[in-house]
Amino acid sequence: MKSNRSEFMASRLQEVLLSGRWIAQTNIKEQIESISWQQANQKIGSLNTVALLTYHLNYYLAGILNVFNGGKLEIRDKYSFEMPPIQSETDWKKLKHQFVVNSEKFVAHVESMEDSQFDDYFVDEKYGTYQRNIEGVIEHSYYHLGQIVLINKMIQAE
Repeated sequence: MKSNRSEFMASRLQEVLLSGRWIAQTNIKEQIESISWQQANQKIGSLNTVALLTYHLNYYLAGILNVFNGGKLEIRDKYSFEMPPIQSETDWKKLKHQFVVNSEKFVAHVESMEDSQFDDYFVDEKYGTYQRNIEGVIEHSYYHLGQIVLINKMIQAE
């Protein structure tokens, strides 16, 4: 049976990653679906590209999903921006698809969690609780959603 906490956290994730419009009037999926692979790779000054930010967010989702599925925490911050080149629409579609699939799996897993698991340590005590880490994913996603929105606006203005 779902808990109120799991439903609440899953809805927050759904909001920022896939289909919400309440907080930011948009979400990451909507933003990345609306641009071409050339735009996703377009460099604006020293800012990251939309493609790189999408890769970065997906890197963390995939790494945490691995833990959710019984694996080890193998992701490292220093590798989170090491994206293979996006050289075609096919490459961009693949990255977007991976992001959406991982987002959907992440939301579904959080929604299925028992209330008590949110208070358990995530991998190790030094990483805090599942609650803290899931909230971190939400905050991290909104942070980069803001960047993606601004970069998209700058690209459209050129």
